Amino acid sequence: MYINSGYRNHSLIDFKDKSRPLIVGSCGTYRLSSHPKLPTYRPRGRLDFQIIYVAAGRAHFHFDNADNDTIVTAGNMVLYRPKEFQKYEYYGIDKTEVYWLHFTGSDVKNILRNYGFADDQRIFHIGTSLEYERVFKRIILELQRCQEDYEEMLTLLLRHLLIIFHRELTREHVLKNEYLDHEMDTAASYFNENYNRDISIEEYAASRGLSVSWFIRNFKRFTGTTPMQFITSIRVTNAQMLLEITNYAVNEIARIVGYDNPLYFSRLFHKQKGCSPSEYRKLLK
Repeated sequence: MYINSGYRNHSLIDFKDKSRPLIVGSCGTYRLSSHPKLPTYRPRGRLDFQIIYVAAGRAHFHFDNADNDTIVTAGNMVLYRPKEFQKYEYYGIDKTEVYWLHFTGSDVKNILRNYGFADDQRIFHIGTSLEYERVFKRIILELQRCQEDYEEMLTLLLRHLLIIFHRELTREHVLKNEYLDHEMDTAASYFNENYNRDISIEEYAASRGLSVSWFIRNFKRFTGTTPMQFITSIRVTNAQMLLEITNYAVNEIARIVGYDNPLYFSRLFHKQKGCSPSEYRKLLK
């Protein structure tokens, strides 16, 4: 196992200090290869804030209570607030490498919010980067050497770290939104083009490599309706148009818009429009 760390004023005692907006207390790294396990258990948490960046392998976190087991993989960062329950383990078999950093100050909450760290979130996907590791190592060295103005340098380095985390968080959010918009646009276009065919939502989601629950949930966020409600709305709207401009029989219109069962079509139409297809046509006349 490899370990390297540095502490403000060479003190290992955690502390709360509001004399300045942002103060770095300690920083370090662990790298496990042959050592079987490295556990941490703080039932009352700490007085300061803590960042744990998983650079390689994975780590086991037990948020809120010891029974929960959340696996956090490389490229993710965990943020602990003061007095939060802490229990986590690193295992040699996972080849885990982590960097940790403790900090305090009078304006920490606002600073974290400004850099995109939501109050109700613990895990942030920031990806892996050698730049992160370089900044962490520089902070460790500053804490070990305690040169002139080192505390100010530590604050600058921590802000640097938070800024590059924020840039990655922002980029990740944009990519996710672009991907989501593309998938939902594709689905809506497909349903518009094929609404009169027998569409299986499960088969469509599988054809796009998506889980059914994820697809339905995000489609509803995107359009305001579930996929099946979206398709039904298109069918009924087009049936309404055919009732207005043609003399086709109701069962023929039902077939055109995708329903082999005219009775089922009539029930859906009534539910959507408040009257049956025949009644709707009479009202027009």
